[in-house]
Amino acid sequence: MANNEIVTINLEDYRARSSDGSIAKVFTGRDRGKIVREKSKLDQLSEVNDKIKFIIPDNVYAINPSFFEELFLNVVQKLGKDQFLQKFEFETQGEYSYEKALHEAITRILRTKSAIG
Repeated sequence: MANNEIVTINLEDYRARSSDGSIAKVFTGRDRGKIVREKSKLDQLSEVNDKIKFIIPDNVYAINPSFFEELFLNVVQKLGKDQFLQKFEFETQGEYSYEKALHEAITRILRTKSAIG
């Protein structure tokens, strides 16, 4: 049975930090996307919640499609584009426009799935 509450995942909680304490302003790479997917328990949350809200923090300069691709790999494969976009909502606290990278990642995921299976 699904939960009607909106679960929030704030990317601020998953920023890489350097040894001097400064925070990354870029989310990039499949490896980082996988780390965030696993630490946030995204796959499990998507199984039991109707809505998931992603907060993109202020002062993010870039999110690469490869990061989104690995982060959302399993849920996009399971739900497809339309259901994914209905289930997941995005809120940006700054000026960063994430839409192009997100849609490119979704396209890549679905293309890879259809090429494999």
